[in-house]
Amino acid sequence: MFALLSRPRAPFRALLTAFAAMASCVFATSSSAQEIRFFRIGTGSISGVYFPIGGTIASAISNPPGARSCDLGGSCGVPGLIAVAQATLGSVANVKAIHSGNLESALVQADVAFNAFFGKGTFKGSKRMTGLRAIANLYPEAVHIVVRRDSPIKSVRDLKGRRVSLDLDGSGTRALALLVLNGYGVDPRKVKQVNSQIGPASDRIRLKNIDAFFFVGGFPVGALSRLARDAQIRLIPVDGKEAAAIQGKESFLSATRIPAKTYRGVGDTATVAVNAQWVVSAKVDDETVYGVTLALWHSATRRLLDGSVPAAQGIRSDRALEGLALPLHPGAARYYLDHGMLKDPTKDQGKN
Repeated sequence: MFALLSRPRAPFRALLTAFAAMASCVFATSSSAQEIRFFRIGTGSISGVYFPIGGTIASAISNPPGARSCDLGGSCGVPGLIAVAQATLGSVANVKAIHSGNLESALVQADVAFNAFFGKGTFKGSKRMTGLRAIANLYPEAVHIVVRRDSPIKSVRDLKGRRVSLDLDGSGTRALALLVLNGYGVDPRKVKQVNSQIGPASDRIRLKNIDAFFFVGGFPVGALSRLARDAQIRLIPVDGKEAAAIQGKESFLSATRIPAKTYRGVGDTATVAVNAQWVVSAKVDDETVYGVTLALWHSATRRLLDGSVPAAQGIRSDRALEGLALPLHPGAARYYLDHGMLKDPTKDQGKN
């Protein structure tokens, strides 16, 4: 399996240029007629969940020239494709990067994808990003609101006047954090925002430099598991009439619970969740998207996902079409039609 992992500070164009030069030498003696193509997958913070899952998917769909064949235990990805999992600020930044052509695809919260496509929520007043398409629904992500166990903060309302990280601009976490605060009647301007990604936020709460932080991710989140081992923490619930009202405003949210002992010393906690989805540019050709969809649901990929972070185990083909926020890319739609997962509307034409 082969993939590249790219951090946001790395000059991406230089990285690809250098690798292309290396690849042209390595693969010159085999499959010389096969074109090498790069396919970028935007993820999120390197301390979050999107980055390792994006890396796993990148490995699954990559199949560089000269790689051992699938039937011999090698790559089962798209011939000639080298996928790159690229660290980013998160969902909001990801859809903007797809729209601008700086990414081919990305992992994105369903609510963010929908709002970007229709110009709602965070994107109200902006040009609609109608070039976004779906490859698959992936797995659920829960809203985590983390405080120290001895904190007097018991409710979202108690965050008023406190030092809180809502994550950085460009993240899906921040978009949902603002929605939750407003849902509880807390003006985000009345919160002392000390915003950072999950890694620095975990350090700050351990050092008592902040009082709480938000993170949206499939549980258990590795960074939070480590934090719970090093420090005593609690999770603030998102429940009751406020949670119901929030779900009413954002149809892609659903009620969920983070079970007791998911994190050391943390009890069962009610919250809301949103699905992570794999989004692609409509400009990517149908054959490539068909190929990456085929590779995503290949049995060899199941083994890779099960060996990745826990949230990746929730990526299943029987959920691939659940609650999609965007139109399917034609290449992905053809895969699902070919495999009997999607009904062909033309077959019913002419019937009474």
